[in-house]
Amino acid sequence: MKTRITETPLPNLLIVDIEYFQDERGFFMESWNKRDFAASGIDANFVQDSHSASRYGVLRGLHYQDMRAPMGKLVRCTVGRILDVAVDLRERSPTFGKSFSIELTDKNKSLLWVPEGFAHGFATMSDYCEVQYKQTDFYNPEFEGGIAWNDPDVGIAWPYTDPILSKKDQNLKSFQEYRRNPAFR
Repeated sequence: MKTRITETPLPNLLIVDIEYFQDERGFFMESWNKRDFAASGIDANFVQDSHSASRYGVLRGLHYQDMRAPMGKLVRCTVGRILDVAVDLRERSPTFGKSFSIELTDKNKSLLWVPEGFAHGFATMSDYCEVQYKQTDFYNPEFEGGIAWNDPDVGIAWPYTDPILSKKDQNLKSFQEYRRNPAFR
């Protein structure tokens, strides 16, 4: 199967579209093929898969794991639709503090490669959604951090202004606080 990689304005953050086959029975696609992805520039060693379900209005993020356990993610929406967002937290990057958003859906079947050094989050845009992602390191809450979803310095255009948030996501730091002690130099 063919894998098409599209670069985003943020270095190393990539949109992945995979050729799939569809007929009257449904569809088939290889959502991960190490050889094909490596040939396309994503040579990741995944150690964990995660799967979440959310209802409309839920916003998850913006999360990262710091350099003690940095994590890259290959994200896809398998049911419904989401606004998927990544923020460049690499202090030396020319796009430090900039964000990128893309709509991932069960229809477009696009994936987003979120490399180490980025915060990641998403907002549910359908009545119900399921998001699956492969991770390059194990989840470790000791090394986890986050940026407030509505930080004006990051300026993300979310689909709503009063999302449903976890207690943890209600208390994430501002981008200015992050700048004082960046996790990715």
